[in-house]
Amino acid sequence: MKKVAVFTGTRAEYGLLYWLLKDIQVDPNLELQLLVSGMHLSPEFGNTYQQIESDGFHIDERIEILLSSDSSVGTAKSIGLGVLGFSDALYRLNPDVLVILGDRFEALAAAQTAMILQIPVVHLHGGEITEGAYDDAIRHAITKLSYLHGTSTDEYRDRVIQLGESPERVKNIGAIGLDHLNRGSFMGVVELGESLNFAIREPYFVVTYHPVTLGDEAPEASFQALLDALDCYPEYQIILTYPNADEGGRRIIPLLEAYATSNPDRVLAIASLGQIRYLSAIKNATAVIGNSSSGIIEVPSFNVPTVNIGVRQKGRLAAKSVIDAEPTKASICSAIDYAIAREYMVDGKIVINPYGLGNASGQVIQMIKDMKFNPCKQFFDIK
Repeated sequence: MKKVAVFTGTRAEYGLLYWLLKDIQVDPNLELQLLVSGMHLSPEFGNTYQQIESDGFHIDERIEILLSSDSSVGTAKSIGLGVLGFSDALYRLNPDVLVILGDRFEALAAAQTAMILQIPVVHLHGGEITEGAYDDAIRHAITKLSYLHGTSTDEYRDRVIQLGESPERVKNIGAIGLDHLNRGSFMGVVELGESLNFAIREPYFVVTYHPVTLGDEAPEASFQALLDALDCYPEYQIILTYPNADEGGRRIIPLLEAYATSNPDRVLAIASLGQIRYLSAIKNATAVIGNSSSGIIEVPSFNVPTVNIGVRQKGRLAAKSVIDAEPTKASICSAIDYAIAREYMVDGKIVINPYGLGNASGQVIQMIKDMKFNPCKQFFDIK
């Protein structure tokens, strides 16, 4: 039996991994080991480890790494704390493989520790580009620390191979978060409102804005421009989720909370919706607004438009329903108008999402079962 450790450090990546965790959990030939860290263990960001437990998962290791800081120095120190914590945790668990998704600094700490301990890493969502965040460099670094790769498109598979990874260890499996489309069940608007203790009436927007960690987008100014733009649509309710734990994120939270307090019947501010409530919310939304990767990868499959603000996600493949906007009130309003009018659609046809069909989990499990690990990984040169 193979011991499969899975790392999660944020609400978003846990939601994407949900069906993979369930499938590992019930597979008689695999043993699930769950490492939980980062924002999950922070009261400030909703103590989302509780959602993991309520979903029926046992947390094998909790690794505290977040400092009460909002700076690049604090983030760098958190990576160091992560290496210390993951060293002990992975030594105790001694897994046969570690699964990591994405590009967060918490994931980098886990990946570099596993590499030193000669634990093969399966990396999901490598090869992507997000030029407005240091996540971009972290993602490529994790690629080089990993042994197997499950990418979300063929273009991203090519890029992982371009980074020197051997083609037989790189497979395009699609975006794993889309497995929810085929396997999940979603709430209606009334049920969602009851779950949130907030009377939802349509139409409404779902809004998530994260700080830009590279570039010239000051978090407070850009987020205030977004709030000013939302004021131009008083007939729309707003479900407003907290930013992540990147530097600058904590400076956005007071603005977010003040906006919700001043608009109690129109705006719901919430630290974390959880995956089912989040997907239920976007399914019935008029538009998703902000700069989350979810707006580009998952939202188009619901045939809901995304207003993508600023440079954080610059470089990602995107469906026609993703409408880019500068971080200014005028540009955001123009993009929202375009989204509401559905002007991106041709003859009312459903948008094609380039990120797959929602059948990734089984492919990851097969990759793990078929893996023959050799720690002396050769660099693959493109001829």
